[in-house]
Amino acid sequence: MKFSEDLQKLIPFGYLFLVVMGILKESVTFYQLGINILKYSTIMDVLISPIATLTTHPITFFTIVSIFVSCYYLPSILYKYDHKKWVKKMFELKHTKIDLPEVEIKKYYFLVSIKSLAVGLLSVYLGYGLAEGFFVSKRIKNGDLKYDYLLNYTSGESEQISLIGSNSVYYFYLSKGNKDIKIAPVAAIKNIELTKNRMFNDSK
Repeated sequence: MKFSEDLQKLIPFGYLFLVVMGILKESVTFYQLGINILKYSTIMDVLISPIATLTTHPITFFTIVSIFVSCYYLPSILYKYDHKKWVKKMFELKHTKIDLPEVEIKKYYFLVSIKSLAVGLLSVYLGYGLAEGFFVSKRIKNGDLKYDYLLNYTSGESEQISLIGSNSVYYFYLSKGNKDIKIAPVAAIKNIELTKNRMFNDSK
């Protein structure tokens, strides 16, 4: 069987794995804020969660892309340097090209790269979720939130808020002077204004 055929079969499982990682990240983040995010999420939110995480910050994007690129070239790197002790130890290699035929060893190194990719993505998504939830929770407790959004309700009322998250159905935020997390349906919101944009030298 060709490697391209193996790869095509793995793509659906790969996306499913990414969806699970996205759910894990969101669940870990909001759990630290006392919210079961799955109760407030639609199927579409679940399906796009890994992409949403990927595009949240340039560092996250480049980190994940780097993991994919590294794992793509990993089989050829292992094939070239599998005689090195540190390579054997780092990737826990049980076989080298001395032990198996070339076709079998390439398949083996392909599986090692898939395993490395899974571990790398798990580390990024889980680490991101833990860190994000921890720091947001800490800022709420210490009163260090930045209220840089103005939420305008369909009723005509407005309030300055600190937005901690959103999906296709709800906004999660804290009002200025209140440490209680509010959950408002998107239908109740007319619009949301970014009053303090760090990308511009605004004097507001």
